[in-house]
Amino acid sequence: MLIGAAGVLLQPLSAQAGSQAEEALADAVRTALSAAIASEAPPQLSFPDADARLAFLRWQVEMSERLKPHKTEAVTRIEFLETLWYEATRARLEPALVLALVQVESGFRKYAISASGARGYMQVMPFWVRQIGDGDAARLFHLQTNLRFGCVILRHYLDLERGDLALALGRYNGSRGRPEYPNAVLTSRKRWIA
Repeated sequence: MLIGAAGVLLQPLSAQAGSQAEEALADAVRTALSAAIASEAPPQLSFPDADARLAFLRWQVEMSERLKPHKTEAVTRIEFLETLWYEATRARLEPALVLALVQVESGFRKYAISASGARGYMQVMPFWVRQIGDGDAARLFHLQTNLRFGCVILRHYLDLERGDLALALGRYNGSRGRPEYPNAVLTSRKRWIA
């Protein structure tokens, strides 16, 4: 992998998940997180008005062009972007941040597995499926499941860190307190801002 800002923009050779440790969750937290990932319904995009729908469509067209080097099939790109936008906004996250995290974590590879066992686009650790899901770690390779888990977990960490994005990203990656990972995601985020 190349070093520096240019290297962040290239697809990594291996998944970049850190050594995120399983933490005990209070029952109330486990229940809330389980409820947040529970629905298996496909994304149903809804907008408060025509202007919001048009803004989404402009975003989708622009991001589709930027994503083309990573996902060559238009149908796959559109499905990925619709699902990512839906799950990011559902978790009150900026889609550009989630795109950046996916780029850094997996290089947009659906079946990426890190050395520590994290899986899929957002490199979700299998222990999360045991703690708040149905226990089937193979489901982490499903697009919506992976993005939903990843977004819910990142939102949990943002709440836990009282909105401190660098600490939340470090916690997500298992590198809390070290700047390399948050810096890589925040540098990549610039590429995905519409």
